[in-house]
Amino acid sequence: MTSAAGGVADPVIRVDDLKKAYGETRAVDGVSFEVRAGTIFGLLGPNGAGKTTTVEVLEGLRTPDSGAVRVLGVDVVSHPDELKPRIGVSLQTAALYPRLTVVEVLDLFRGFYGHGRPTGALVELMDLGEKRTTRTQDLSGGQRQRLSVALALVNDPELVFLDEPTTGMDPAARRALWDIVLALKSEGRSILLTTHYMEEAEILCDRIAIMDHGRILEEGTVEELVSRRFKDRAIRFDAIDRLTDPRLAAMPGVSSVKHEDGDVLLYTRDVPATIGAVLEAADELGAEPANLAVRRATLEDVFLDLTGRALRD
Repeated sequence: MTSAAGGVADPVIRVDDLKKAYGETRAVDGVSFEVRAGTIFGLLGPNGAGKTTTVEVLEGLRTPDSGAVRVLGVDVVSHPDELKPRIGVSLQTAALYPRLTVVEVLDLFRGFYGHGRPTGALVELMDLGEKRTTRTQDLSGGQRQRLSVALALVNDPELVFLDEPTTGMDPAARRALWDIVLALKSEGRSILLTTHYMEEAEILCDRIAIMDHGRILEEGTVEELVSRRFKDRAIRFDAIDRLTDPRLAAMPGVSSVKHEDGDVLLYTRDVPATIGAVLEAADELGAEPANLAVRRATLEDVFLDLTGRALRD
């Protein structure tokens, strides 16, 4: 997207050295990033990483301790009310009026704005047609999440915030919502998404910031994040007693040794030589490297390398 002058348009979100603490806990500790118009930007990290606090500041729901935050050109700290009609927000846990039906809740929220999407169109978009007259208290967790996203779209927003939108959904419902998010992007909307699902981030996000302990550890496209840290392939197998890390690290081609859920991960630039050495060492110990597999490095490997643990830990 370009500006009228022919250059690159200003980012829809610009965050500079954002900080927010609760007592001794630094929930957000010097976060900086930008989100370009018409893209999906992901904040990826475990629960407690600071993702939700960051997003709540961007939405004007929390006041930061320090830092500069501009969303759609608005200084969120000084003028949060100017921003709210222009954004849509799907919170991690939405409190819905339990005795109102799906259509009644959508009509109610749409009435808060001077313009918006027709209720019928939102019901169809979120595949809630069969539940249109169902009270929100009787919806499943996945249906409630889809309604929450629908409510974030009632004002036809320029920018949509989705905080862990697929938490609690089964795999089929999660993929259905991914299709909806990608459709929103195709309409030209900008989306900021928080998630702790690797696959979700890889499929949906144009750019990703990996967060942990209130800080952004790395940012870029999936390809950039992987290529910065890994030129290697990953060899995975079940851990073998007495096959020590020093011996693994000394095998030909091995650049690093990691562990994840009882598995060994060897990163290597010479797959045949490394596998040969693993088989030879296992044979000496009277064992076999069960579930031996080779794959390219992934976003999961990046997170493991950055934090020393898997995201699901």
